Amino acid sequence: MSNGQTSLAYLQTKWGLSPGTVSPGCFASVMATGIMSVGAHLKGLAVLSTILFWLAVVLYIFFLTLAIWRACSHSEELRTDLHNPSKAFGFFTFVAATNVLATALEGQDHFRFALTIFSLGLIAWLILGYLIPFSAVLGSSTSPILTQVNGTWFVCVVAAQSVAVAASGLMANLPNQGTASGASFGSVLAVIAVIAWSVGIGLYLVCAVCVGMRALLHRIGPEDLDAPYWVMMGALAISVVAGSKILEGGTSPIFSATTVIVAGASAILWAISTWLIPALVIAGLWRHFRHRIPLGYSSGLWSMVFPLGMYSVASTNVGKVDGVPIISWIGAQWYWIALTVWAIVFAAMVWSFVKSMSVRGSSGVAAG
Repeated sequence: MSNGQTSLAYLQTKWGLSPGTVSPGCFASVMATGIMSVGAHLKGLAVLSTILFWLAVVLYIFFLTLAIWRACSHSEELRTDLHNPSKAFGFFTFVAATNVLATALEGQDHFRFALTIFSLGLIAWLILGYLIPFSAVLGSSTSPILTQVNGTWFVCVVAAQSVAVAASGLMANLPNQGTASGASFGSVLAVIAVIAWSVGIGLYLVCAVCVGMRALLHRIGPEDLDAPYWVMMGALAISVVAGSKILEGGTSPIFSATTVIVAGASAILWAISTWLIPALVIAGLWRHFRHRIPLGYSSGLWSMVFPLGMYSVASTNVGKVDGVPIISWIGAQWYWIALTVWAIVFAAMVWSFVKSMSVRGSSGVAAG
């Protein structure tokens, strides 16, 4: 194999730029960019929000094309990932990315487009919500399963809560709410939102128990404590956003019946997510400085960017709903931290790509 071919294989493996190498969690960059667009919209930064939204759309179409291509031409590799407990939960990034785009469209008053995208995300959630646990846990040949538990497992929580966020947002912006048909459709969205929120809370508890059991029974070393563990915080943050959206959602009977539970849980979850941030920062310092694991670009870094952006949106929403200005202020200021991290990771991605391509080009010239 020539040096040029070796370089290309490295590029495809690292970037997932071919149907055979695209990772299950490839939509994490869409999630991160989409939530930054939503955050910019909340801050009134219309131009920035639009730029980030269209960038997220481009990334979404690109990775969707690769994913469909892979399903058609590399089905064996796809089945292998579905039965791999350490990778399979990454497929839920498609659900979350789809619903993040639907939420962004809601904020731009594109109701019909948002509803269409949400429908796709809902169907994908219903399918993957049953498929992934059965294939990755019950259908896996790995033993013991606990050794494969990692931060990507919490993406199933993010997926469920993204359904709740999009559904409650659609209900709030539902046209013809005064008509019988509008009220009926609004009730359906309300039920979907409450079910998804409740399932997400339950899944978080299950995932947290699994991570805790792994930590107690099997070593979690610095090499294991990678960026996807930030999804532990991001899953709580999006649960807070979903709860605040439900509280804002209107007068649906099921919303009224769950108001006290949702309001109390959202406040507690926001507090826990806030507490987790310093813990995750310390874990990162321990990993990269104490144990000197190199800090370079990898697609997994997007799993850290999304939680940071979601925490900003969560703080802004819960502060507004609960009438606590200091929490909204935290969310407004935190957005700049999240945007800075997004910009660094995006720049690192571009630089890594350019460097990989230049290495490939120079290897090809040398081989020639």
